[in-house]
Amino acid sequence: MKEITRAAIAIVVVCIILFGVNKYLNQSSGNASSDTLTIFNWGEYIDPDLISQFEEESGYRVVYETFDSNEAMMTKIEQGGTSYDIAVPSEYAIEKMKENDLLQEIDHSKIPNLSNIDPYFLDLAFDPKNKYSIPYFWGTVGVVFNPSLLDGQTFDSWESLWDPSLEGEVLLVDGAREIIGMGLNSLGYSLNSTDEKELLEATAKLKELTPNVKAIIGDEVTQLMINEEASVAITFSGQAADMMWENEGLDYSVPEEGSNLWFDNMVIPKTAANVEGAHEFINFMLDAEVAAQNADYVGYSIPNTAAIELMDEEVTSDERFYPLEEARENLEVYKNLGLEMLGKYNELFLEFKMSAN
Repeated sequence: MKEITRAAIAIVVVCIILFGVNKYLNQSSGNASSDTLTIFNWGEYIDPDLISQFEEESGYRVVYETFDSNEAMMTKIEQGGTSYDIAVPSEYAIEKMKENDLLQEIDHSKIPNLSNIDPYFLDLAFDPKNKYSIPYFWGTVGVVFNPSLLDGQTFDSWESLWDPSLEGEVLLVDGAREIIGMGLNSLGYSLNSTDEKELLEATAKLKELTPNVKAIIGDEVTQLMINEEASVAITFSGQAADMMWENEGLDYSVPEEGSNLWFDNMVIPKTAANVEGAHEFINFMLDAEVAAQNADYVGYSIPNTAAIELMDEEVTSDERFYPLEEARENLEVYKNLGLEMLGKYNELFLEFKMSAN
């Protein structure tokens, strides 16, 4: 009986010790989260000097992680292994994250620099009244090309990509929405089409492009175009700007049939551990001087009118990257098509990729 009693006492003592250790660790973790800001962003999508500046001004330590697709970002946030305080999804991903209850509302009273944002980029369909997201960068999907390696093509139309003279010369971005969307646009359809007949017609049209396809790749496209190892690439406007900075012989065009107008916004995930710091960071990034410096480094277009006034006019007046409002009317924002339809796009894109190999 005494042995049983001793064992029971020992178990109680161990439980008390474990409870104390657990409480200490939780407190320590809580303190760490209040001093740390964990950011989840696309690669090469912020000037590193600005992270250092924010740390110095705010007193927070920034933990910075990157992702390479909206889907990878959403999966990791949904799994909840890391408490990200800031993420930077695209518009259709923001819609999906709202649906899945992955975001918390943003307190606009804590972001006075929101007044720097052009009203055109606020209160858009994917996030009415910007309850869950704040504009970061925006841009288009189009064609970057090297006129010196071509026979007069200008790519005012998507149809130019099918020219037989471009055999083995065209690089495509490795994205289902971008490439299936291009096929749809080339036929005069919406890049958000859910009509199976239109999708099959677009895929068939893309298969006709396969002789001209050099590769379907990601960030490698930048160096290939800079080095003039290909003459044409489908890419994002900011990536095209980077290429053109390194090789002044390159040009960029958005075909007249239409294309994608995309937006990347800052959000605060539901599981954020440092909500106060997240608001401070968003407001910091909307500061005119900070936003201008960031745009100079990243190369994408910004929605910050106060920052644009501080930037090189040669950059901000370039309608290839800052298209006028009337020019944007022929562009579409990606919609959240739902899991089933997104699966269909991925399936058709894979079918096209296999035909291009």
